[in-house]
Amino acid sequence: MNLELEGKRALVTGSTAGIGYAIAETLAREGADVIVNGRTEERVEQAIQSIRTSHPQAKVEGLAADLGNADGVRVAVERLPEVDILVNNLGIFEPKPFQEIPDEDWFRFFEVNVMSGVRLCRAYLPGMKTRNWGRVVFISSESAVQIPAEMIHYGMTKTAQLAISRGLAETTAGTGVTVNTVLPGPTASEGANEFVDRMAASSKQTKAEFEAEFFRSVRPSSLLRRFARPDEVAPLVVFLCSPLSSATNGAALRADGGVVRSIL
Repeated sequence: MNLELEGKRALVTGSTAGIGYAIAETLAREGADVIVNGRTEERVEQAIQSIRTSHPQAKVEGLAADLGNADGVRVAVERLPEVDILVNNLGIFEPKPFQEIPDEDWFRFFEVNVMSGVRLCRAYLPGMKTRNWGRVVFISSESAVQIPAEMIHYGMTKTAQLAISRGLAETTAGTGVTVNTVLPGPTASEGANEFVDRMAASSKQTKAEFEAEFFRSVRPSSLLRRFARPDEVAPLVVFLCSPLSSATNGAALRADGGVVRSIL
């Protein structure tokens, strides 16, 4: 299927690894002009070279900036005054008991996971509306609707993304701009892999044993019964970025491996 992305300029935040990288790679493969973002030049360059190795014709450039703060967003907007596609993928997570989460962590999670997307949308949505075409996708999580007891502060930010995405979609009525959210389930991202390695070692299990136990006891509703691969999430996101998705706006779509039991 031709997703008609040639000539579309796409910024994918937090895209040097994991889901963000898979989205950037898939967009590049489909012909979009992709901006890979990470906090350091080294990580950004590594991701760019990896994409070009797999797809020699890819049109890809880098943006080394920490978009989890206002200064980083300012740098991005000065460098990239206009984009056609914005994928708000940047995010952090950390399992921690509720009583041990200090105020600073609540604010930090909100700043990175929520305000990064808010600031970038504030910068780029007006131009999309003026040009009468644009795509914004927030990468939320199944944790937005099934708040995990082990990281309530993370779940809070994912729920906030749903509200912001739907509210922004309301402002695009009658235009060629759409704003949607994708809710991945447990995914083998870089951070998740590090978490699994750490937890498996601490419990004296192999990674396979820990994964099996995780889906038995922590995410028992999963139909996939394993961590999804980032490249299993990316195609849904890239479709939403394409002109072919014009009838989908204000939606929250799941790539959660069946973890969420609700049919709506």
